[in-house]
Amino acid sequence: MQIRSYGTTDVGRKRTNNEDAFAIRPDRGLYVVADGMGGHSSGEVAAQLAVGEILAFFENGTLSEDSTWPYAYDETLSFAANKLLTAVALANEKIQTYAAQHPESRGMGTTVVAVLVNGDRLVVGHVGDSRAYLHSRETFRLLTHDHSWVGEQVRQGFLTEAEAVNHPFRNVITKALGTREQAQADLLDLTLEVGERLLLCSDGLNSMVRDEEIREVLDRGLDLEASCQALVALANERGGEDNVTVVMLERVG
Repeated sequence: MQIRSYGTTDVGRKRTNNEDAFAIRPDRGLYVVADGMGGHSSGEVAAQLAVGEILAFFENGTLSEDSTWPYAYDETLSFAANKLLTAVALANEKIQTYAAQHPESRGMGTTVVAVLVNGDRLVVGHVGDSRAYLHSRETFRLLTHDHSWVGEQVRQGFLTEAEAVNHPFRNVITKALGTREQAQADLLDLTLEVGERLLLCSDGLNSMVRDEEIREVLDRGLDLEASCQALVALANERGGEDNVTVVMLERVG
């Protein structure tokens, strides 16, 4: 599978520091976005720790099943899915260890959404409310579900999507790395067809720009860099209340 990719991050219009982090590693088939949280720059550190630990795992890991140690290998999942689960779990441990050693950072955490290319298939894993979307000429689909209070209320039918946008609890995350001993990623295994694209983003994008507007930008047929820049610019035009990070990948062969 041949993949073309691009990513960018922006501090936004209201923040003074960027608590998002991302990585693009085509040589490892790995693409990651993280959105940190916590005072005293702890969110920035948490996001960087998560991305760094996930990258390190795939750079240093082996191709044997025991490479998921100290976590058990799940026979019901693919090898790639097991690897991604382990990487995210180790990132969770890394953040917890850092917070224990730095009392001022206790309570730090981060979301993460990651894609691992595995032959002709992809594994998408996420914790928190950073998102992955699938886009093609025919479709635009959210692949992840937000681990957030409003997200759960919408799924249960207690809130509409419109009500969730401005709800006072819209920033309450129910699952994140670093905030509990175990934080298992939700996984999705899929095939990416030639011409299809994946968009990974922090909530600085989708909290400012509606899904249908994101699709309108992607439907313009711009190249990956121009698409990413257009999405960031639109989020900032709408107020830029948060850091915004977007990573896109497209199958080209």
